[in-house]
Amino acid sequence: MSNMEQDHWTRVKGRLRSSVGEDVFSSWFARMDLEAVQDDSVHLSVPTRFLKSWIQAHYAERVLDAWKAEMPKVSRVDLTVRSAMRNVAPAKEVVPQAEPRRNEPASNRPAAELRSTATAPVSASHEALGGSPLDPRLTFASFVLGRANTLAHAAARQVAEGRRGDPVMFNPLYIHAGVGLGKTHLLQAITWAGNSSPDRKVLYLTAEKFMYGFVAALKTQTALAFKEALRGIDVLVIDDLQFLQGKTTQAEFCHTLNALIDAGRQVVIAADRPPSDLESLDERVRSRLAGGLVVEMGTLGEELRLGILKSRVAAARVHHASFDVPEAVLEYLARTITHNGRDLEGAINRLLAHSKLNATAVTLEMAEREVRDLIRPMEPKRIKIEDIQRVVARQYNVSRSDLLSSRRTANVVRPRQVAMYLAKTLTLRSLPEIGRRFGGRDHTTVLHAVRKIEALVGKDTTLQDEVESLKRQLAE
Repeated sequence: MSNMEQDHWTRVKGRLRSSVGEDVFSSWFARMDLEAVQDDSVHLSVPTRFLKSWIQAHYAERVLDAWKAEMPKVSRVDLTVRSAMRNVAPAKEVVPQAEPRRNEPASNRPAAELRSTATAPVSASHEALGGSPLDPRLTFASFVLGRANTLAHAAARQVAEGRRGDPVMFNPLYIHAGVGLGKTHLLQAITWAGNSSPDRKVLYLTAEKFMYGFVAALKTQTALAFKEALRGIDVLVIDDLQFLQGKTTQAEFCHTLNALIDAGRQVVIAADRPPSDLESLDERVRSRLAGGLVVEMGTLGEELRLGILKSRVAAARVHHASFDVPEAVLEYLARTITHNGRDLEGAINRLLAHSKLNATAVTLEMAEREVRDLIRPMEPKRIKIEDIQRVVARQYNVSRSDLLSSRRTANVVRPRQVAMYLAKTLTLRSLPEIGRRFGGRDHTTVLHAVRKIEALVGKDTTLQDEVESLKRQLAE
């Protein structure tokens, strides 16, 4: 890809981000890559079939319009799935180049080759089970630890190092975090490590792959065999659960989840939100998911971002020994690119491409120019209903269970109404959802509480001060 094409792609992404908003862009376009521009066609790729089908169904015209605005000659945008193609690439590194290389000591062979040699059998056996493609880079060895992900990493290692027949400590293990914070890395690391043991079967599936597998089994009348195959797995790993759709598919997932847990098999789930926020899932599924260990991976601190950048540079130098990024540039990137790890990796890839294609050294000025579109304004803190309940309970000296209970005493009713009011004004949750999170109340009860507090705040200065104090505490 030329520098000019990269610049065009950077501006197209900027147009898409402005058009659809930051949340939608992060969900559907953050992992889209430009492969090539040929005549009047643009070739883009995404990592999963689900992303491809969703973008084609909902955003094809917007993507084409964004390219036309940048390059009027473009009349067609082709979208492909890149994961299967890219994940087979490392196998080429295992092929010996000459006879002496077969006998070369392991200590003298490149790290990438050793990694491919170790992962090739695991990848082959995993694909034979029908699993989603695995990225050989996503192992525990390449995972960068920090305060935000220590607990999730420890839980994942405990699962990966278990043996068949060992008692399961927590089931399911449910990891949730925003885009690009390391969920998929941990899940694939579990799969790589778990499948390296001959006595265990660890299956990694995206929610999309689970859906396609189940639907295909129904069409070919092999649903029973599909179910039995899944329930014979020692560790079932499901990624991006928020994309699981369809009542029949969700019901089968629930049955599989229950069957595995009841049989003492381990289940690991990842999603972009906690179980209680997966509103499209049946209440029974949410309840079962919440009954295990639920771990949130927090946002990346500056120190952790710097560690990720250094690890990506080290990985790049395996293939490009002369590639060097000055410490000042790494510190600048860690300080200014704050959203997620994918942006950090993208920044290193850009610096590498620019440095190699133009045969120039990486400088701070060059970095500022190349990553300018990755530097986004800080978003306001996302406030959760659980946070509101905790802060309100502490302010009014009641318990969270009081707020969720049916008690009607004055010292509980007012705090409950304030909490509902804050939930409606500070979050995007609907009235029915807020009611459900406050002990299963009807949406009319929530509406009454919101209107009552709105009216009181206008004339009761004490209550107004209390509400403002609560908002400040929640914003910190």
